[in-house]
Amino acid sequence: MTETVATTTYPFSAVLGMADMRLALLLNAVSPAIGGVLVRGEKGTAKSTAVRALAALLPPVHRVAGCRFGCDPAEPDPACPDGPHPADADAETRPARLVELPVGAAEDRVVGALDLEKAIGEGVRAFEPGLLAAAHRGVLYVDEVNLLHDHLVDLLLDAAAMGRSHVEREGVSVSHAARFLLVGTMNPEEGELRPQLLDRFGLTVEVGASRDPEVRVEVVRRRLAADADPVGFAARWADADAQIAAQVAAARRRLPGVRLPDAALRQIAEVCAAFDVDGMRADIVTARAALAHAAWHGRDRVSVDDVRVAARLALPHRRRRDPFDTPGLDEKRLDEALQRAQDAHPDDPDDNGPDDRGPDGGGPQGGGPAGGPNGGGSTGGDVPGDGGGDPADHGGPESAGRSAARDDAGPDGRTDGPDGWPQQQAGDRGDDGWPQRPAGDRNGNDRNGDDRNGSGRESSAGDDPAEGGKSQPVAVPRGGLKARTLTAPGLGDGVPGRRSRARTGRGRTTGARVPAGRVGALHLPATIRAAAPHQAARGRLTGPLRLRRDDVREAVREGREGNLVLFVVDASGSMGARQRMATVKDAVLALLTDAYQRRDKVAVIAFRGADARTLLPATSSVLAASTRLAELPTGGRTPLAEGLLAAADLLRVERLRDPKRRPLVLVVTDGRATAGTRPLDRAAAAAAVLAATGASCVVVDCESGPVRLNLAARLATQLNAPRTALEALTHPDSRDRARPVAA
Repeated sequence: MTETVATTTYPFSAVLGMADMRLALLLNAVSPAIGGVLVRGEKGTAKSTAVRALAALLPPVHRVAGCRFGCDPAEPDPACPDGPHPADADAETRPARLVELPVGAAEDRVVGALDLEKAIGEGVRAFEPGLLAAAHRGVLYVDEVNLLHDHLVDLLLDAAAMGRSHVEREGVSVSHAARFLLVGTMNPEEGELRPQLLDRFGLTVEVGASRDPEVRVEVVRRRLAADADPVGFAARWADADAQIAAQVAAARRRLPGVRLPDAALRQIAEVCAAFDVDGMRADIVTARAALAHAAWHGRDRVSVDDVRVAARLALPHRRRRDPFDTPGLDEKRLDEALQRAQDAHPDDPDDNGPDDRGPDGGGPQGGGPAGGPNGGGSTGGDVPGDGGGDPADHGGPESAGRSAARDDAGPDGRTDGPDGWPQQQAGDRGDDGWPQRPAGDRNGNDRNGDDRNGSGRESSAGDDPAEGGKSQPVAVPRGGLKARTLTAPGLGDGVPGRRSRARTGRGRTTGARVPAGRVGALHLPATIRAAAPHQAARGRLTGPLRLRRDDVREAVREGREGNLVLFVVDASGSMGARQRMATVKDAVLALLTDAYQRRDKVAVIAFRGADARTLLPATSSVLAASTRLAELPTGGRTPLAEGLLAAADLLRVERLRDPKRRPLVLVVTDGRATAGTRPLDRAAAAAAVLAATGASCVVVDCESGPVRLNLAARLATQLNAPRTALEALTHPDSRDRARPVAA
């Protein structure tokens, strides 16, 4: 467990910009029942900095002295494992905790487990609390939550939703309170969360670095000032942080008295129906966020502005239908839905009018804690930290004039051109036809593009109204197309997933072993068998079994692992017929969907002309892979050897980075090789190099027509890999369960 003392961190009010992120965090601080915040954004955008600073804004916690589960002395948990606590129990006060959950944490460290030291040494059954107990009444922070194992994310979200953690393991049955503010941060380039898990987060925000040089200068200036004199820098922002903390405390007290009228409920229902979200969680979360927003602004009932802000934060991630959808919310559709709700009940006595707002149309009249520290409105000006102060003070707040100069920037600080794309992202293809990496596009996507050969639909700028004209081109598979299961042979030892057989921490128990470090899942029968022969030597005649540390055995379990699925795609002229390339993209996109569902990492290499290019390094982001596939150019000769050698090089690098993740290489080609001298001989030599890496390969034969050269079959023999026809790689009905093709 990593516990951070909030008072030593970078001040919350000194975080520049990121108004939506700061507002979402503060609304959850006011009402943790909202369900937490997921912050998505590129690296280096102050996600972790803002979250670590949040704990300092929370009211101090009063707890029963010595209680490991942080019980409130005024209302102790009657089921507390350390209880029952007497009414006159001693109390103590401590700051709210920020508990960080490491990505590699084991399940018993998260929920707690049997205390083996006491069980073996003292013969008593005792429970050792986990991180959920430590985070009770504080903040639980998961950095890179998209890299956390799915079963751990499920545990966190279940505890956050129920407010309790139930532990049933190794003969221990414990239930304890676990109410905390859950915050997750992630970089979408490293992969996405499953839609089911996304939906469990109450709010989500997208953050991006500003492209305004003045803003970037000020960010660096503040960071350097904080590094040079952390204490002095924190002191300069202490008043601003204290003001926000007072606002949070006042809003918490005000929250139970805030009224949610029927008019606001109808607006929430209309908005959620308009965006076709699944289930009712969206409606409930939006209602809770609207109540918290009204309390934050000092209002005693929810207004239409509160509903609008809550919907902007609660719905974007809930409108996704598949991994190729990008999060987003069409503000025009949101306004239309709110207007429809108001038009349907124009005479509703509960309808909110301008009387609820202050003279600026935002918070209540006046500033200060009742209306937000700046007396701000309900959107970007909600959160203090950007306005006021002396601009000459490089460690102090930014001037209001400088903030106003950025009003025309988008939510990521960029200024958009007439086509909806940021103006500095005007990249084009190079002379060789490969997409270039334009300045400002961190993914290197060619947003101008050419007439792309694709399958199904491809959303691009302006295609999807829910993206506000800012989505990247994304290739999407035709509806209902499913990939047949491909697996790596043997038994792996990689990260848990859903593809190939592996030794994992979850699954069926297949044996026992002596633990190398901290004991995982206890294998009780094996432990008893190990201790039984030594009972006479240990002086046991009757009574309990006498155990020692070296008797303990842990369970060996077999489950499924995620693999590195490397797509090596032939984009040459022999594949470039429009209909054939459309079929290839259909198959690859179906495989990408399958990789997303099975928790794989993916990489894409394409070869055409005279060389091969790594379009996408190994990543968990299926959306990024689909984006690269959408812009895949075709034509030219077939440098098959270069494609196979590029695959071998990528596997060599990835084996150093992630040695336990086994690769599965899908070579999508018709087997022809036409580039360079003696192309078929060079391709055979390159196939030997790839085969020597030990990677499992599958050759997807794309050859078609009445006359066939069977070159793909020859390549499969050289790679010692199975060959499957392109048409056999997918099936239209998910109920069609084909036999797995093992590489």
